[in-house]
Amino acid sequence: MTQDSSALREEGNSHFKAGDVQEALSCYTKALQISDCQSESAVLYRNRAACYLKTEDYTKAEADATKALEVDPGDVKARFRRAQALQKLGRLDQAFMDTQTCAQLEPKNKAFQDLLRQLGAQIQQKAAQLSSTDSRVQQMFKLLLDSSAPISDRHKAAQNLVFLSREDAGAEQIFRNDGVKLLQKLLESQQEELILSALRTLVGLCTGHQSRTVAIVNEVGMDRLCGVMGSAASAVSLSACHLLQVMFEALTEGMKKEIRGKDEAILPEPSRELRSMLRHLIEMLPASSVSGAGRDSAINLLVKQVPRKSLKNPDNSLTLWVIDQGLKKILEVAGTVPEVEGGLPLTDNTPMSCSVLLNKLYDDLKSDKERENFSKLCEEYVQHHFGSSDMERKLRAIQTVSVLLQGPSDVGNCTLELSGIMEAVISLCASENITHQQVAVEALIHAAGKAKRASFITANGVALLKDLYKKSENDRIRVRALVGLCKLGSAGGTDFSMKQFAEGSTLKLAKQCRKWLCNEALPPTSRRWAIEGLAYLTLDADVKEDLVEDKKALQAMFELAKSEDKTVLFAVGSTLVNCTNSYDVEKPDPQMVELAKYAKQHVPEEHPKDAQSFVEKRVMKLLEAGVVSALVCMVKHESPALSEACREYIARVILALVERHEDRGLVVAQGGGKALLPLVSESTDRGKTKAAQALAKITITSNPEIAFPGERVYEVVRPLVSLLALDCTMLQNFEALMALTNLAGFSERLRQKIIKEKAVPKVEGYMFEEHEMVRAAATECMCNLALSAEVQKSYLVPDSDRLKLLVLYSGEDDERLRKAASGTLAVLTGEIPELCTRIPDTTSHWLEIFQALLLSENQDLRHRGVVILMNIIQADRSLAEKLIESEALEILSVLAKGDNPNQDSVRKAAQRCLDLAMEYGLIRNNEGESNGNSM
Repeated sequence: MTQDSSALREEGNSHFKAGDVQEALSCYTKALQISDCQSESAVLYRNRAACYLKTEDYTKAEADATKALEVDPGDVKARFRRAQALQKLGRLDQAFMDTQTCAQLEPKNKAFQDLLRQLGAQIQQKAAQLSSTDSRVQQMFKLLLDSSAPISDRHKAAQNLVFLSREDAGAEQIFRNDGVKLLQKLLESQQEELILSALRTLVGLCTGHQSRTVAIVNEVGMDRLCGVMGSAASAVSLSACHLLQVMFEALTEGMKKEIRGKDEAILPEPSRELRSMLRHLIEMLPASSVSGAGRDSAINLLVKQVPRKSLKNPDNSLTLWVIDQGLKKILEVAGTVPEVEGGLPLTDNTPMSCSVLLNKLYDDLKSDKERENFSKLCEEYVQHHFGSSDMERKLRAIQTVSVLLQGPSDVGNCTLELSGIMEAVISLCASENITHQQVAVEALIHAAGKAKRASFITANGVALLKDLYKKSENDRIRVRALVGLCKLGSAGGTDFSMKQFAEGSTLKLAKQCRKWLCNEALPPTSRRWAIEGLAYLTLDADVKEDLVEDKKALQAMFELAKSEDKTVLFAVGSTLVNCTNSYDVEKPDPQMVELAKYAKQHVPEEHPKDAQSFVEKRVMKLLEAGVVSALVCMVKHESPALSEACREYIARVILALVERHEDRGLVVAQGGGKALLPLVSESTDRGKTKAAQALAKITITSNPEIAFPGERVYEVVRPLVSLLALDCTMLQNFEALMALTNLAGFSERLRQKIIKEKAVPKVEGYMFEEHEMVRAAATECMCNLALSAEVQKSYLVPDSDRLKLLVLYSGEDDERLRKAASGTLAVLTGEIPELCTRIPDTTSHWLEIFQALLLSENQDLRHRGVVILMNIIQADRSLAEKLIESEALEILSVLAKGDNPNQDSVRKAAQRCLDLAMEYGLIRNNEGESNGNSM
């Protein structure tokens, strides 16, 4: 066993020396799993710590170095590596002590002395900074505690405290000087500016710091924080919500870390604080003292914090706990009818936020038993209220069903099928009470979600909806009745042959929706329902064409998308997806279509105006109307209404907008590139892929530093690498490789980011792809990545076919592939002369391949070929002799005499080859005119 681990250690050492850190890491880890010798394990831990330092995983580097030192405290290499890791983790005092020990053991070691001086300077700088910061903090405190000070000075002091809290030193001084107690006093003040400053300062204290967060949660108390979030002042409520979000992130991120950095020795498990915070949020939901904005914030936090971020995580206990503790409270908010006297304060966004939360909780359930329990609890709640003789409670039941239909629709459909519900909805539509009518019509609209139910409502409710639309004097009822008719009219989807209503009816409905949408005298909620109608009707291509021609309607829709009414986001997204045809369409197999026709089965038909030429014109008109700025504003919204599905729609639309490379500059100029960055991390899996593909298209044809200025360009790399996956299409693979090629050609820092995201092995994999365009794109990407020393070293790894592949590809028929492969070889042979001596071992045809490059009609290939030969001649005399004895000499002589100014680079490189051969004495100049072979 020990012998096996030793062999793995040696293999790891070889990989590490060659620059292949990931392979070295793998070898050391495997060796540790089978090693039964303590001293052997200590060496492996020490070596693995070196790998973690290279990959910048400093927490693991410190942990491994510590394990090595536990076995051998005198291991100076392990101690030095721990010191390096501690320095990067910001634990300067401990790093200094370790380095001091190293310097005592080896006083003449320059690396130890350099690090010691470096740490000394850093510790002094930190002490000076803390001293300066401390005096500033004390000054701010003095002003804020002085009630006689001018209010403008107190506001300025509070604002300065916010800025100080954003620096590590400032945050630490505020916390250590009992700043939390002062901030509590500011929270209790009646001045909005001071309260906002206190909340923002607390954000600075909690950001990324688990131990401070736990202390603040316990000292300030969730009752007070929830009370502030429940405030009627929307700015205060939003700031408190942001603070709680930061607190949740600090606690949950800390739980994920194997070792918690600075906090590890003192910090208990924060799960108790997390549960306490969630319990308070749940208690806020049915509280009548909480404002509508505060209730929305509580729902938003539950949406973000409770469900699992990934279904790969098997633990959904938090969701089950929230369902057990709070489902009835969520349903109580969902069932509130704002128009009924004595109801909870709500905003226009609250019902949709409840739908999103209920849907998230339901989707997070793992088994049929859990889902059945969720459904049972909802049904019991609806039955409990619907069974009452009190009309207000019946309305609550129907309103709850509406919210469920917009969220977990399976549960909503089950509650809708409860005895008497559907009949009551139809009956209440005819009520003379406006509130009763509104609740019933909305339920009817949401119930028409499936073709089966739409057919039932078409038979039983269309006449009623038409009657309401024509005869009602209330605009709220008329617009909702219109949307109900729109939804029923679109039940056939994009199938041209499946129409619920007579020819032309959908166009009339759409015209009326556009009329309502453009009527600024109507309240925003009524105009929002008009967009809801268009979201259904734009499945018809005729309606799409009419809508994009109506610039006034488009601009009215975009203005609503930018407004505070977040419930409109999904409807706008749906409408734009339909107009751009960016929904997924599975083209049926022609043979299956023929079989279906033969069997007299229904075959879906595409509308003639859904052809690509029509779609392109619609996209151009949307761009002219300002669709990009609307999408950018939509992405910025912080609301449960901006659900993952809604984000997917936005990603689909932007992908459609950048399909033509001529339009990409306009999309980037209006902020479309920036808007894609949050979509690649917060969306459905399909939405993330669509957003990443849109980023790829932009990066291929744009200057990345202009499209994604500053640090944003580095955020683009990870989504592009995510497209290099088997479950992505070949087109997505190809576009990702092209985009990465562009990025890799810009700077070493970008290349390092690509390497860090583990893209190199994936790119190498695609170099073997059968599709010639993908294979060439991968080789081009490798050509630019080869400018990095780390990638260059990987070609020195023994028993690797990397070099052989490049030589063979340089002789392929595909010109693009030859350019990429020979370009990579030109870079590698210039940077690592040792590779030149390995080329003859790759294939016996290597000389023929390079001669073919020299004879190519393509100037780029000729230039690459000459540079490769120049590098080979310069690297090794024996190889130079072999080249000069071949036909290469004659070809180089001809190229060196070329007088075409466009081929000057080729001529100079060829002449350099001949000059080098003359220096070796392999050829001589014959009377200044011709070259002859040497001996």
